[in-house]
Amino acid sequence: MKTLHPRNVHNERYNFEELIKSSKELSQYVKTNKYGDLSIDFHSNDAVMSLNQALLKHFYQIDWEIPKKYLCPPIPGRVDYIHYLADLLSSSNAGVIPKGKSVQGLDVGVGANCIYPIVGNRSYGWRFIGSDIDNTSIVNACSIIQKNEVLKENISIKIQSSNQNIFENIIHVNDKIDFTMCNPPFHKSKKEAKEGTKRKLLNLSKGKNKKVSLNFGGQHNELWCEGGEVEFISKMIDESKKYKDNCLWFTSLVSKKDNLEMLYTKLKFKNPEQVETIEMLQGNKQTRFIAWTYHSKEEQKNWFKKKEQNEQ
Repeated sequence: MKTLHPRNVHNERYNFEELIKSSKELSQYVKTNKYGDLSIDFHSNDAVMSLNQALLKHFYQIDWEIPKKYLCPPIPGRVDYIHYLADLLSSSNAGVIPKGKSVQGLDVGVGANCIYPIVGNRSYGWRFIGSDIDNTSIVNACSIIQKNEVLKENISIKIQSSNQNIFENIIHVNDKIDFTMCNPPFHKSKKEAKEGTKRKLLNLSKGKNKKVSLNFGGQHNELWCEGGEVEFISKMIDESKKYKDNCLWFTSLVSKKDNLEMLYTKLKFKNPEQVETIEMLQGNKQTRFIAWTYHSKEEQKNWFKKKEQNEQ
């Protein structure tokens, strides 16, 4: 059953034979499962890493690697966020998805994997700024960009020097950013993060009594922070008003539906012109992102017109 965005190239089942042609290293992890299908062991960090490398090579022509124990993202779901963002931008642009280098996004918490800027650029030609507070993430994201010629002029990486700020130090006075995006650390503590990973792995094994490894990918700042995602996104909302003239749409993933009401309340105090909740379905997993703008419908239309005029 196709549950991803209609434009998502990962809607079909993995074609492991084709993926192996793009990345021969994947072959060591591909086996025939009990249903007679080719697959990998999704409990294995090395196998999932190799699958990601193959997907990025096959569909996006990107060579990619991340340090051990850093977050290894599920590519299809990450790509969905990009496609739904494109739809959001089209709603401000007379139904036309804006493409090319004139469109710029900011990925808050780009991570060592740099995945959103990569797939966003390769899918729509957008330029990106990626920010992060973790130095290893910054170094590795820069390394990925340098290894791939197609990314060099399209993605810039900035370190966030303050753990108290989201946009401060990153967005500058003359910047015009079409959207921000974020996959915030959604757990409140390391213990909660480990329990969440344990449940996820048990679900993957369909409840069988397998030994659950807690050596999951993901660092502190990637998976948990004080107050969890509500605190993180609330800080983002607080800062967004200051940068309302610099950015058309502010967005963030919200992993827990129960947190939406608190975030809506927080947004009301900032009085945005428009708030949207974009639902996404990825297999059996329901996820979503919230989006808010301080620009009226008319201002949204003029936003892209002004950018076109400035480029002429």
